[in-house]
Amino acid sequence: MKKALFAMAACIAMAVAGPALAGEAFVGVYKHDVTFLGEAVGLGAAGREDGVDVHLGYRTNRIESLRWLGKPQVHAFVSINSENTSNFVATGFDWPIELGAPGGFYLRPGFGLAYTDGAAGLPPVNQPGISQAEIDPRLVLYNTRIDFGSKVLFEPELALGYRFNDRVSAE
Repeated sequence: MKKALFAMAACIAMAVAGPALAGEAFVGVYKHDVTFLGEAVGLGAAGREDGVDVHLGYRTNRIESLRWLGKPQVHAFVSINSENTSNFVATGFDWPIELGAPGGFYLRPGFGLAYTDGAAGLPPVNQPGISQAEIDPRLVLYNTRIDFGSKVLFEPELALGYRFNDRVSAE
């Protein structure tokens, strides 16, 4: 949690220095571990954790020197969960794509890497030879925590947004 708070402070510091960095600061609030999309397509969230996630981050302007990569933006953000179950920091690339006239709707695909303080490597509930006394606490973990499998994760993203003016957009 201390790492997440440090990362949040760094993102806030970048947001305050935003005009000097010529990029954009962003903030968002999301429901944590949403299952409706995962259930609809047969993958995704487990529905085991609760709370809301507060995202604080920064995106650079498009990087002209990375023309061979499609001139992406670089993003960095922190996500703090209100239940303190799965916080994370992430960084990666975004490619905003205008849909129609500039200044209206846009699509923002992206990818990167994230580090989570969520559970990784939970003990298996169905391990042969363990007693019921060992199964019970493992079952509680299985039903209340997401096992990410690793602390370092691939971080894909896709956003549909609308730009209201040069300073405000919603995704």
